[in-house]
Amino acid sequence: MDFDLTKEQKMLRDMVKDFTDREIAPKAAEVDRTARFPLETFQKMGELGFLGIPFSEEYGGIGGDTVSYALAVEEVGRACGSTGLSYAAAVSLGAAPIYYFGTEEQKKRFLVPLATGQALGAFGLTEPSAGSDAGSTQTKATLVGGEYVINGSKCFITNASFAKTVIVTAVTGKAANGKNIISAIIVPTDTPGFQVSKEYEKLGLRGSNTAELILEDVRVPAENLLGDAQAGFKQFLYTLDGGRISIGALSVGIAQAAFEAALQYAKERTQFGHSISKFQAIQFKLADMAMHIELARNMVLKAAWLKDNQRPFGKEAAMAKLYASEICMRACDQSIQIHGGYGYMKDFPVERYLRDAKLMEIGEGTSEVQRLVIARHLGC
Repeated sequence: MDFDLTKEQKMLRDMVKDFTDREIAPKAAEVDRTARFPLETFQKMGELGFLGIPFSEEYGGIGGDTVSYALAVEEVGRACGSTGLSYAAAVSLGAAPIYYFGTEEQKKRFLVPLATGQALGAFGLTEPSAGSDAGSTQTKATLVGGEYVINGSKCFITNASFAKTVIVTAVTGKAANGKNIISAIIVPTDTPGFQVSKEYEKLGLRGSNTAELILEDVRVPAENLLGDAQAGFKQFLYTLDGGRISIGALSVGIAQAAFEAALQYAKERTQFGHSISKFQAIQFKLADMAMHIELARNMVLKAAWLKDNQRPFGKEAAMAKLYASEICMRACDQSIQIHGGYGYMKDFPVERYLRDAKLMEIGEGTSEVQRLVIARHLGC
């Protein structure tokens, strides 16, 4: 499927695929088994410019677009879900907000290292009492003598243990209507009082670092405020819209891997004297998988195209993320079914795909939240 891709987009996709087949896929099982964050992979990806795909060259990027970035996320996710998630989070959550809302000085100081792969970034939004209801943020930042003093905690933060900067959302005041003003602040992770307190053991995506953060009297300069102090909530909603394109692309990648594994196994496995790929029951499963994955891919690329062309894309991003994530779970489940008992064993990768797939229906807004977002766009 080329979705009328440009020559440059096709070349980038093929380059990423070549890299992932050579460098990422061979160690995906080991990364999952040991829950090891493959830092060396990200260093190589940085050298090749993958971490700066959607950013302009003046800030260390390669001047690509969201479509190119979505294609890259899909290919990385196809090779390794863990690496794909950390890659998507580093770009769309850790770096993109600085690109969209940062000052020139912030972009040069914080974005350039992220875009060139010299550092990784993270996005600190979720809290124990503020998940889907992000407006209930409890973390507070008080302006004292030209510095923000931040106190609070964040949970389920991707890349937190390896990040050099974390964009933290915090309550900075009260609006005239009595609602909290939530702002975004760039926090270098070597700032005194910043602590990674817990790394989680997870069902899947085990090689993607996920941790809890504690901020105790963390002091950063007032100029680390990202964008408009009054518009922090709108800024991270825009960030999440872009992130949903990433998770949609990652879902397509994992689903594609599950499909390819099922197709190969069906052609090789014989029962009753025939390859099981000759049985109509298996053919229908494979046909449905291929159809739904293609539809999901096109939805993701449409949302990316809309974003690149400065058109409203929030509804389409939610639709793409919702559909792709649910199709991903279905494809992985059917891949195991085609593998039969072997699919339940760790000797085959499809059990890992299913474990990795589940987060796609939770991260960047649950499926239920996506349906709410879509309904609101419909005027409900």
